[in-house]
Amino acid sequence: MSHITTGLDLAADCGNCFALCCTVPAFSASSDFAIDKPARTPCPNLRADFRCGIHTELRPRGFRGCTVYDCFGAGQKVSQVTFGGVDWRRAPDGGQRMFDVFPVMRDLHELLYYLTEARALPAAKPVRGELTRALEETERLTALDAEALAAVDVMAVRQEVNPLLLRASELARAGFCGKNGKKKDRRGADLVGAKLKGADLRGASLRGACLIGADLRGADLRLADLIGADLRGADLRGADLTGSLFLVQSQLDAAKGDAATVLPPSLNRPAHW
Repeated sequence: MSHITTGLDLAADCGNCFALCCTVPAFSASSDFAIDKPARTPCPNLRADFRCGIHTELRPRGFRGCTVYDCFGAGQKVSQVTFGGVDWRRAPDGGQRMFDVFPVMRDLHELLYYLTEARALPAAKPVRGELTRALEETERLTALDAEALAAVDVMAVRQEVNPLLLRASELARAGFCGKNGKKKDRRGADLVGAKLKGADLRGASLRGACLIGADLRGADLRLADLIGADLRGADLRGADLTGSLFLVQSQLDAAKGDAATVLPPSLNRPAHW
């Protein structure tokens, strides 16, 4: 099952972006970042050509957080479409409007990714029309000019889209129940460090679950809903993620796995595995 099947540009193209992810977000010194960096301030590793000076050494240099970030193609959309290829260093306002727009575009592109995947699910046919309309409306928002984009209420858009994504998920997982005949619902569950080795999590709802450091070795996660699940440090060695719903590359990049981990065909095995 392919996660993305339309022509929407939802994969990051750093060569056509003005390093917005290296500039707009703030980060603090931690296990994910070696230094503190204020918001709207270029990372000291950013070069004049908008390339990262330590790109091939991010993990050993203490910038693991950079390797698990995904803008879903928002960076190049803002850089090349919304602002017509004029970078923030040349902007009269120092890039402040571009910095306003980027987080909004990033969230909208994430929703486009999920809507595109949901619409492609065979089981989602009963809501495909609604998903298509939501997809078209969200895409329309991404084409607004900078001032209008900055004013978009992303939370309101999410509140309209999320019920559709949930319905598509429920339809796709309808055939899976636990031993008691009930659906496996672990939405938002605190599963930090949970011992789930070999667990049968087929069709489980793990939406927003905190699985930091969880032992999921050999777990069966086929058709599990993983939207928003925190997989940082989760051990996915030998796990089966075939057909998992709303799984994104950055979640895999944040986890641990091996050659035996079964992935959806549209996602890549992280190099550090």
